[in-house]
Amino acid sequence: MLMVQTKYGILEGVQEEGYAKFLGVPYAQPPVGALRWKRPQPPRHWDGIRKADHFSHRAWQTVQEPPRDGQGINYAKEFYENPAFMPEMDEDCLYLNIWTPDVSTDKKLPVAFYIHGGAFLNGFGSEIEFDGEAFARRGVILVTINYRLGAFGFFAHPGLKQEDPDGCCGNYGIYDQIAALQWVRDNIANFGGDPDKITIFGQSAGAMSVQTLLSSPLTKGMIAGAILQSGGGYKGGFNSNRTLEQAEMLGSKYMEICGASTLEDMRALSPQQLMDGLFKLMPVSFGMGLGLPFTPVMDGVLLTDGYNEVLEKGNYPDIPYMLGSCLNDMTIQPGTDGRNSSIYCGCVNWSLLGQLHGRKPAYVYQFCRQLPGDNQGAFHSSELWYVFHTLGRCWRPMTEADEKLSNQICDYWCNFVKSGDPNGDGLPEWAPCGWENHAVRMLDVEP
Repeated sequence: MLMVQTKYGILEGVQEEGYAKFLGVPYAQPPVGALRWKRPQPPRHWDGIRKADHFSHRAWQTVQEPPRDGQGINYAKEFYENPAFMPEMDEDCLYLNIWTPDVSTDKKLPVAFYIHGGAFLNGFGSEIEFDGEAFARRGVILVTINYRLGAFGFFAHPGLKQEDPDGCCGNYGIYDQIAALQWVRDNIANFGGDPDKITIFGQSAGAMSVQTLLSSPLTKGMIAGAILQSGGGYKGGFNSNRTLEQAEMLGSKYMEICGASTLEDMRALSPQQLMDGLFKLMPVSFGMGLGLPFTPVMDGVLLTDGYNEVLEKGNYPDIPYMLGSCLNDMTIQPGTDGRNSSIYCGCVNWSLLGQLHGRKPAYVYQFCRQLPGDNQGAFHSSELWYVFHTLGRCWRPMTEADEKLSNQICDYWCNFVKSGDPNGDGLPEWAPCGWENHAVRMLDVEP
């Protein structure tokens, strides 16, 4: 049996050939009952041995469906169609997963801490495209996490602000991420990891989360490197400076829609009733020009300044960065050049601004592979199959060239986690993006 001692009890993992995995590890108490819309609380200690051999529930979330008009990406087919990778939804969802090459406590292996995307409305850390085997075989520990989504993770209301010791509310999903990161720092040495060598990375809302964590004073000293995939940037990322007043206003409307007059009423509603209210709130929020109703909030504690302002003032960690987007990413109009898009420019701008602050330039990429199987091209999130080297799980007719590209990308990512530099033996050179050359590494199959 494979045993690891944590601060909260003993875990029994699963030994595979050449690596081990620990699945469904609790990093906080279930946020249910009175803990709904509270900051995450440390997990309870357990007696005996806890099996960590299966994934946990996913957070309550919207269910992906095929596009009604037949146009656009069919994300249901892409990532959410295989029932073997679709755990049940439950508010009891604050768990993480660990893949490690070696649990020897003297190893001090680098750690990659991944935050999933999904517009802060869906997604989970055990989606079909995520797996840590390829990272572990390259000497990197991978951690994936679940966190609260939608109304469960970002509902703000004046009553919640009164309950909070710091007088703020919302951002519970981001506090979950910080709690998971702290759990990893406290325990990863017993899984062979180095708590001072944690690179955080994420895609889409996961990249927005990464930028949020980088912008927060609450994560100071916790992060050794960062990768932002299709979501972060300077004057080009997807984050917006939602004020607490805006969030509370939307929260009050949400409460009316749910037919509740008090927080006690709200906490008495079932998860499905809260989801029904969310669907009714969405058109209201978009109609007011506020976009998604539940996103990170400038609450004055977790976030004390706007995203671009943090970068302009240099109030973010001086660590290695890698940023990028896809050729046919979101915000890019069909038929136009993705290299002129706001998200592409936002990644370049991040690196150039950092140089003005005396930082080392970042490594910037664009994923350009037109995925086989349909005409959606290098769409938003298409690089995930390649980053985690899970092409064999994908429905698409992948080729040997795709396999080679996936190995190359996985090598780049793991090298960056190890050293802050994606370059390595046998890989095409990836120059950092500086004022001298504006270098961007194009990731594509070889012709």
